[in-house]
Amino acid sequence: MAVGLSHPVCVDVPSETDAVLGKPFKLTCIACMRREEVRAITRVDWFYTPKEDGTLIPIFQYMNGRPKEVEGPWLKRLMWSGSADLQDVSIRIRNVTYDDAGTYHCQLFRQFEFDYFTPSVTKTKVIELKVKAKASEDPTALYSEIMMYLLLVFLTFWLLVEMVYCYRKISKSDEQSQDPATNYLAIPSEHKDNQAAPVCE
Repeated sequence: MAVGLSHPVCVDVPSETDAVLGKPFKLTCIACMRREEVRAITRVDWFYTPKEDGTLIPIFQYMNGRPKEVEGPWLKRLMWSGSADLQDVSIRIRNVTYDDAGTYHCQLFRQFEFDYFTPSVTKTKVIELKVKAKASEDPTALYSEIMMYLLLVFLTFWLLVEMVYCYRKISKSDEQSQDPATNYLAIPSEHKDNQAAPVCE
């Protein structure tokens, strides 16, 4: 039986849009190739558009197999976060500031290498980024914490009930074990008193 090598599954997921001030943030850009066995030349251009302006500002580039930072305010603030097979062509902001809020464009160009022709495809993904002062509460984590406390209270109550039940059971067992001994000791004493009583004729 022949076993072939399996290729990693590519899932096109949207990027998160809420960044936290002072924290790193990944701008996710997934571009799945339908035929992984076909070689392709890939180029990725990242652009930023401020909220008050519609100008596309180049901020990062991937070309000829190498990531390349672009001169300007974004220099040394971005890093490549893509995969080796270039299905994932994401980048990461090292330290988010309020100025990072705005629109990001991930522009991908692929030129496929077939025997007789070289078709190409261009894709663009847009990410609207918002910057918050602190991370918002995760409702799932909050519900989990509440359930944990409720479970702890229930287990404490159950343990208390079990302790009271066991204490009463042990106390009742001790009383029952003491009664026969008391009766046993009391019978000879009563019998002795009866023997010592004078017989009336």
